[in-house]
Amino acid sequence: MKKRKERIDRGIKVRSSDIFALLSWREMLYLGAPRILPVVVCLVLPLVLGPYWQKVLLSVAVVALLAISWDILAQTGMVSLGQALFFGVGAYCAGAMNHYWNLSPFLTLPLATIMGAVICTLLLLPVLRLRGIYFSMVTLIIPLILVRVIEATKIFGGTEGLSGMTPLPSKWIELYLVLAVLLCVLFGFRRIMDSDYGLVLKGINDNDRSVINAGINIYWFKAQSLFFAGAIGSFSGAFMTHVYMFVGMPVFALDYSILPIAAAVVGGPGTLAGATLGAFILVPLSEALRGFGGLRIVFYGVFLVIFIVVLPEGIFHYIQRKYHQIERWVGVEK
Repeated sequence: MKKRKERIDRGIKVRSSDIFALLSWREMLYLGAPRILPVVVCLVLPLVLGPYWQKVLLSVAVVALLAISWDILAQTGMVSLGQALFFGVGAYCAGAMNHYWNLSPFLTLPLATIMGAVICTLLLLPVLRLRGIYFSMVTLIIPLILVRVIEATKIFGGTEGLSGMTPLPSKWIELYLVLAVLLCVLFGFRRIMDSDYGLVLKGINDNDRSVINAGINIYWFKAQSLFFAGAIGSFSGAFMTHVYMFVGMPVFALDYSILPIAAAVVGGPGTLAGATLGAFILVPLSEALRGFGGLRIVFYGVFLVIFIVVLPEGIFHYIQRKYHQIERWVGVEK
């Protein structure tokens, strides 16, 4: 029998992005593998890593959450330079509730997530009509203002911060809690962004005037997107407060704004999965380069430039395209 090459995805009849007609277990594996792999990695990694790299894995998950929150805003047409705002507000909310009211971490985490999202949304609500660099500048300035307010008024411990927070019961709960939240956020918001609701958010980014002409209040949708991003970022800040058992002005550091953006750009913006992949590359790379001392920043910068120049679309987009081009041999009927 004569055979010819055929792309695997050609044999899968697709009615939409998530409805398929599957004819064999190989086609099921072809579709399921990219979704199963992240789950397997998150389940296995904590078991095979040493104590030091387990702490690095916590940082990876937190940066991935911040990168996803940035990507959600970017897909709605709001380019943020202030993910540190979400991180810091969530951290202070959890720290204050635990320090002053002695609430359990299992209460402060969800409460700080919602409270931080509400506070961040209210802070940025007056500037939702700004677009482009003007909105970005405001998101960059607000964390700097909050740092000076805390320093001048000495609230929440002032420059010394609040210490002695209640830690989570064990390191395994820390690891699997943040990884479980990361997976839920990744798959949940990818599903949302592929729905009709997500199409409206993306439409605001593509052409907000057309969306307005369709009778849709884009500022209401922007506020919702801001709330979602704020909730994700606030959880990451609240979580790290209980990991380090400390909260202070460093939670508004510029690192929490720049690194998530770099992760999203390197991984591939507009996919959420790309932002997660970028975090899993950049954070371990940063730790691996610590041995180079001052040259660490040089090597790290060169690495970022190479990736941006060689793969401007992002790593995830490249892998996704190559994956869909995988071919198989099939028989040709005479």
